[in-house]
Order: sequence, then structure tokens, then C-alpha cells
Amino acid sequence: MATRVIPNYSLYGVQAQPAWQNWFDFEWIPQRSRPYNWKIRPHQHDALIQILYVTQGSGEVLFDHAKASFSAPCLLIIPAQTVHGFDFSEDVDGPVVTAAQRPLESLISLASPELLASLRKPAVMALDDASGHAQALMPLFLAMEREAQIQAAGQLTAGMALLTAICIQVARLTQTNEASVSKAHSRKSAQIEKFRNMVDEHFTRHLPIGDYAGQLGITPGQLSRLCREVLGMSSLDVVNARVIHEAQRGLVYTGNSIKQLAYTLGFADENYFCRFFRKHTGLSPREFRAKAMSAMLIPATIKSTSANV
Repeated sequence: MATRVIPNYSLYGVQAQPAWQNWFDFEWIPQRSRPYNWKIRPHQHDALIQILYVTQGSGEVLFDHAKASFSAPCLLIIPAQTVHGFDFSEDVDGPVVTAAQRPLESLISLASPELLASLRKPAVMALDDASGHAQALMPLFLAMEREAQIQAAGQLTAGMALLTAICIQVARLTQTNEASVSKAHSRKSAQIEKFRNMVDEHFTRHLPIGDYAGQLGITPGQLSRLCREVLGMSSLDVVNARVIHEAQRGLVYTGNSIKQLAYTLGFADENYFCRFFRKHTGLSPREFRAKAMSAMLIPATIKSTSANV
């Protein structure tokens, strides 16, 4: 039996190249779709994410095995390794940004890791013309077009910074759309936000989950189910993750000893803290500190270059 092979392209119609050769690219939808009679057959990009801002026209998009209709104005988010295809109307228009997903995610994860979820799931996002977030999109896309067309110092940095700003708008629009889905979901989100605020305030006290649940007016079981539904983890995982986050920050950005850090985080016993840290990270506190500090060191070649300036 013959096996159907899904073509792998860097951009549709151009055979895939190593991802580092094209960190970002800009074009308009008609540029690539018109030569194919407005129909783009199913294909995938191994390393590239695409964001389409449909400002005119309509069509149908295939995401893996599901089809969805869309009409302007809307955003189409196509993460790397997503099989996708299009059937555009002949009046379709709008900008398309293609970028290497891993470098983009690395950049975003440094400052705003909460944005990553909106870049990892294919989506059709209908836009409200009156939305401030939607109005902010086109100037960013047009600025990216200018960067893509010039050869100047800092082109890559400027382009990726603009793409990060676009991703911020995408995440804000995602949050806005999700918030309006149902009042019940909004109520759950509010409860989760209150729980996380309480954890931020009390995580060094190692309170039982029942104490948090009681302040929310629900049972520990209900709190854990709520956390799994909204955050994808248990309530205890939320508390432990907050402790680990603070421990990692202390190991990297302070010179405190392991014993001092354990005491600061509410652990009466240094050995227990070390076991807790290894369980959740796979490394001892000392191993984590050494690895993190090594990763932050400036390479000798950069030091010598700076010294000669």
C-alpha cells in the first residue's frame, strides 16, 4: 500500500532549509497563494511557526485532521510541525510572518514564559475591530515588513523583537477570547488567581492545602480538581512549583549558603530541602547552582573582544 507523504517546506513551494538560515520572513498572503490558485495543499514546517493576519476575504484552513472556516479580520496561528493547508477566497489579503519557532520561544521564555502556550496550539482567532489589541497588530506587522526588506545592523534583533510584540498581542487576544467564553470559567479563573496570590504570600509557611481551600470556601479535593482543570496540575504541585521557583532564584541571584536558603524557604532541615529540590528538578541545589552559573558565564572570546574595544 502506498503511503502518502506530507511535504516538508520552509515556506510553501520552497524545499525545507536549516532553520537557522531563515529566522524570520515576511510576505503578503496573495504572494504565495495566487500562484497556486488560492489553494495550498497540506504540508508542514518542521521548525517554523506562521502567524497570518487575515485583513480581507475568507477561507478554510486544515489543521492536522480538522478543518475550520475563517473570515476577516482574524489571526491564524500555525505552530511548527502542524500539518496545514488553505483554501482562500480570491479577495483574501493580509500579512504573514514566518519564524523559527525554537529561537522565538527561547527569546520569549526569558521574559514572558506565560506567552508560550499561545504559540504551541493551532488556532483561528476572530478579531473585534474595536479591540485595542487588534488595532495594535497592523503597525507591528508593517514594521516587520520594513525590517525584512532592509539589510542593516540589528535586523534580526529588531525583527525578533517586533515578532515578540506580535506574540504578546496574540496572547492578550487569547486571554480576552477565553475570558468571554463563559461566566463559569471566569469564576474558576478568579478562584485560581486568588489561590495563586495566597500561595505567593504564604508558600514559605508550607501550609496544608486544606488551609488554602478553606479560605476559598471549597474543599481540598475541589481545589485540586480546579487546579487540574485550569492549570493542568494539582494544588500541591502549584505550591511546590512556587517553592522551587524561589529556590532557583535564590541559588542563582544570591550568595546565600544552601542552609541559609533552606531556612529562608521555611525548611527546618537542610537535608530535607536538598531532597525536596532534587525530587522536583533532578539536581541537587549545588549542582543546579553550578550549572546555572556556568550557563551565565561570558565566553572568554567575548571578554577579550570587549577588552580591546
